[in-house]
Amino acid sequence: MRQIVLDTETTGLNPRTGDRVIEVGCVELVNRMLTGNNFHRYINPDRDSEEGALAVHGLTTEFLRDKPRFAEIAQELREYIQGAEVIIHNAPFDLGFLNNEFKLLGLPTFTEHCSGVIDTLVNAKEMHPGKRNSLDALCDRYGVSNAHRKLHGALLDAELLADVYLSMTRGQNSLSMDVEDESAGGGGMLEAVALAEVIVLAASADELAEHDSVLGGLDKAVKGNCIWRNYAEA
Repeated sequence: MRQIVLDTETTGLNPRTGDRVIEVGCVELVNRMLTGNNFHRYINPDRDSEEGALAVHGLTTEFLRDKPRFAEIAQELREYIQGAEVIIHNAPFDLGFLNNEFKLLGLPTFTEHCSGVIDTLVNAKEMHPGKRNSLDALCDRYGVSNAHRKLHGALLDAELLADVYLSMTRGQNSLSMDVEDESAGGGGMLEAVALAEVIVLAASADELAEHDSVLGGLDKAVKGNCIWRNYAEA
């Protein structure tokens, strides 16, 4: 299973008024494990960022002036995301901008290149109704350190979101690949550990007979086949 955790930075809030993508950051997960095959590009939008957006990401026009334009990185991005499930926090925002960038180039939408999209903001609201569910709030809730996050950055935020997503879905709790193992005197490296193999225990003949007896009682109650019997036959 290949998943891409993605974040963008933009010149403003609305692609319909001419705002553009200025940074794309992606982190690759394969079978819920960090691969190190990340994608990160700064992009020259040929326009200034709005004051509010600049205060968030700090990417000035001067810094972006010599960076490639979106058309120059589009094919590389298309190949990178092709067929993957994409994980985004507040997906409509990023997808609105990326779909617009692809549209401007006459390409199929960004979404059409993906096998599916997971919106962690939607998931978080379902899991924690009535609570703050920003990325910073989720980092605090799941014990993901974001102390080094002074400004928003697409790759940094994608890395944080990957940690949060795995914690939310009860998978591997950390994606760190370069944390020293203190128990080994600082000489070793922590390695990502694969999820344990799922052990399936088949029901015994007696258990199957008891289950069938229970279904028989349900059949009598509904004067026909109960929903579980219909499901089993299907």
